[in-house]
Amino acid sequence: MAVVGRAGELPDSADVVIIGGGVMGTSIAFHLAEAGVERVLLLEMNELGSGSTCKAAGGVRANFSDSVNIALGARSLEAFAAFQERPGQEIDLHRVGYLFLLDADEQVEQFRESTQLQNTLGQPTRMISVDEAVALAPVVAPDGLVGACFSPTGGHCTPESVVLGYATAARRLGATLVTGCEVLGIDAVGNCLSAVRTDRGVVRTGTVICAAGAWSESLAASVGVELPVTPVRRQIVVTEAIAGLPAELPMTIDFGSTFYFHREGPGLLVGMSDPDEQSGFHLNRTDTWIPRLTDVMVRRAPALLDVGLIGGWAGLYEVTPDHNALIGEAADVSRFLYATGFSGHGFLQGPAVGEVIRDLYLGREPFVDISPLDAGRFQRSTTRAERNVV
Repeated sequence: MAVVGRAGELPDSADVVIIGGGVMGTSIAFHLAEAGVERVLLLEMNELGSGSTCKAAGGVRANFSDSVNIALGARSLEAFAAFQERPGQEIDLHRVGYLFLLDADEQVEQFRESTQLQNTLGQPTRMISVDEAVALAPVVAPDGLVGACFSPTGGHCTPESVVLGYATAARRLGATLVTGCEVLGIDAVGNCLSAVRTDRGVVRTGTVICAAGAWSESLAASVGVELPVTPVRRQIVVTEAIAGLPAELPMTIDFGSTFYFHREGPGLLVGMSDPDEQSGFHLNRTDTWIPRLTDVMVRRAPALLDVGLIGGWAGLYEVTPDHNALIGEAADVSRFLYATGFSGHGFLQGPAVGEVIRDLYLGREPFVDISPLDAGRFQRSTTRAERNVV
């Protein structure tokens, strides 16, 4: 469900133009406006949150294998926990934990290594037994599992509410958010940005922040910036009510199959990647992946096979070649900043990335060194793989 807000009037000029009205764009707008940056303009072609954000499963965690992702996730968890006070919005946060189910010794070793890294960075993630995992998530069948990893600080919340909170606060602090406004291109004179062209007019600006998710690649290309982002459809279904679900059921991921679920009201929100899915802007919901989902349920959660489905939706992952985000400022185009390509973990990093982009814009040192996530890493052959993603 998209977050509906007033469209806003398109100004002739702005100090900063943010393209994209999902969690990333609204978080950036809030953090810039809170820091006193004037004439902040956010442009969204549809409604706020109508792209990938409000199609997300809503999981929040710091359980990653990469130190930068751990830092971004941990910082964001702190922000989600305090969201009612700053920016001021109820987001239905459930810190029920994040549970990874592992069915191979190599997976156990991989998660043991990442758990040790997380522990050194202050995260209470721990390896647990299969019996402990089943006790946490009783719908899970233990057959074939050899271990599990549990992060008690993770959980899930409502993406639409996060967008609404950031958008409302950003407007209150003086930012302008314009919906129903499609960006057609970005103009530059030499290596200096000059304007953003939209279907509602031209906005003069010297700074553009690309937070357009799966739509980022073509926008950046209009000023010669390469952002290798590929859209890939992911689909989610919601079940009818299930009796006996634990109130504290964790966000649970069967790592080998990518099957995952968490509580959604009296039922479950369920998803899984489809290896046969072709890249592209495929936004329609289909049933082609359901047989594969059913096959996984047979062995991992057979109790769910007789549960009916009451809804679902399709959304887009914004995937990069190494499944890590693109965060930084273009080297050859002055004041073109970007935060995109999160490959499925953008929602949960939104609060922290808003801080990072604010600091990059203001010339401050961010709380974490994000230079390894610069888009130029692909030209330098210094890609940075994140292993704890599905």
